[in-house]
Amino acid sequence: MEWIMKTMQNTPELAIFLTLALGFAVGKIKIKGFSLGSVTGVLLMGVLIGQLDISISPTVKSTFFLIFLFAVGYSVGPQFIHSLKKEGLPQIAFAVIVCVCCLLMAWICALVAGFDLGNTVGLLAGANTISAVIGVATDTINQLGISDEQKHTFINQIPVAYAVTYIFGTAGTAWFLSSIGPKLLGKNIDQKIREYEQSLGGTDDDSDTSMEYAYDGTTFRVIEANSDFFNQERTVQEVENMLVTKGWPVYVERIRPVKGDIVQEPTPDSKINKGDRLVLNGPIDTLLSDENAIGKEVADVELLDFRAEAIKVIVANKEIQTKTLKDLKTSKERHGVIIRKIHRGKATLPLMNNVKLQRGDVIEIEGRKTDVDRFAAYLGYPERPTNITDLLYVGLGIFIGGIIGSLTIRTGNIPLSLSASGGVLIMGIIFGWARSLRPTFGAVPEPSIWLMNNLGLNIFIAVVGINAGPDFIAGLKAAGISLFIAGIFVSIVPMFIGLMLGRFVFKFNPAITLGACAGARTTTAALGAIQDTIKSKVPALSYTTTYAIGNTLLIIWGVVIVLLMS
Repeated sequence: MEWIMKTMQNTPELAIFLTLALGFAVGKIKIKGFSLGSVTGVLLMGVLIGQLDISISPTVKSTFFLIFLFAVGYSVGPQFIHSLKKEGLPQIAFAVIVCVCCLLMAWICALVAGFDLGNTVGLLAGANTISAVIGVATDTINQLGISDEQKHTFINQIPVAYAVTYIFGTAGTAWFLSSIGPKLLGKNIDQKIREYEQSLGGTDDDSDTSMEYAYDGTTFRVIEANSDFFNQERTVQEVENMLVTKGWPVYVERIRPVKGDIVQEPTPDSKINKGDRLVLNGPIDTLLSDENAIGKEVADVELLDFRAEAIKVIVANKEIQTKTLKDLKTSKERHGVIIRKIHRGKATLPLMNNVKLQRGDVIEIEGRKTDVDRFAAYLGYPERPTNITDLLYVGLGIFIGGIIGSLTIRTGNIPLSLSASGGVLIMGIIFGWARSLRPTFGAVPEPSIWLMNNLGLNIFIAVVGINAGPDFIAGLKAAGISLFIAGIFVSIVPMFIGLMLGRFVFKFNPAITLGACAGARTTTAALGAIQDTIKSKVPALSYTTTYAIGNTLLIIWGVVIVLLMS
């Protein structure tokens, strides 16, 4: 053990990776459905390993933090920019107010409880579960005209307060919004949500409700046309029109006539007679119910011998911004293609008729390769699987953002600056938005984003915990209980204000209000809990816009809270 300790002291990079491994292991442990999560687990393990008196260069911490911030900005960029349009302004205003409440509550609680700068920053970061505040505030503290000893004391207090307040910030917020939130939004909340779903085309007889609730994969089936519907000759268009009344587009992909060769790519006018075999493309549940309308399923391997493909497509076509799912349902470019899912940032949208698309959305589609290629070209840019990240784009974005953010204007002893980290966040937003406009450059695949997010943040947190280790226990004893109580107020009060704003001021539908509260606080765990409670995916519609605004403002508050406390 002594040899291992000396090795880590002499080679501190090994301590970082041990902290990551132990932190992720601890973060996965669940007790009655609750877990600490990777960030808190890594912080606590960093503090533990930090007791070995291991010193790590702050350059390591800063480097990985900038990578993390660029990934955050890149991810929310399309939603942030596109939300600035007229229809998104109410949700933007809502998110801004809630985020300001988060900042003010942390500041007020700090003044009342007599917290110093370091504890206040940790309180803001932990109670609002926005880990990036630690790095942004640290950069700002380092620019203050105070002694190095004071800076060191404040910076080491931040992870203490963060760890104490983070647990309730995560679990408490999810519980409050999912259990208490619906009760604070008035009576008949279920009825109001179903009415809103109906306005989105989610409950009409000819709607796409099965797209949201019953879809578990498209399939190709061979059905023999022997029902009474084919007592007279039919066209492909007539068959598809009959099938679409069941709630989903179901397409005729191939035909094997009783007499003649296989029709590889039937047109709408292609003829179908009784006894012909059809390859139908659609959801499993619909095709099974269609057996009575068309005929029985048969085995025909040769008829199913064609290429099918499932890909993701980035929406880049300007015309798509005015389209709803219902418009796409009848679009000739979509023929033969099933829409599986629509992702907007971290949320998966409900697939209802009147849901509008926007540039930067990622749509999962499936069908015959020729049909998929045609529809993908119409939507924008196919995001085919790749393991190549455009590091030129990433490196340039981080460099430009850091240079711009480092520009400082001093007012007496107080620096006014975004800091390098704030500049990188803003540049990440701009670069992510630019990528959504022209997806032919700047590719950062989803696995790379995940790695940049998780590795960047957790290495940063690991170094914070290791460096703060020697002072952590003393700080916890000094302010632990008061910080925990203050964290409850900072977590819950802004959410209560948000619920009241949504109900009485903005007059949002209850589902939209709940999603907007979760988004403004950037708490994905709360979104999942809300959707499970109200049995609807509608909250995802407001979560995306408010998440983009909240993620940006709450990180920038790391600069503002330092200035307020200075």
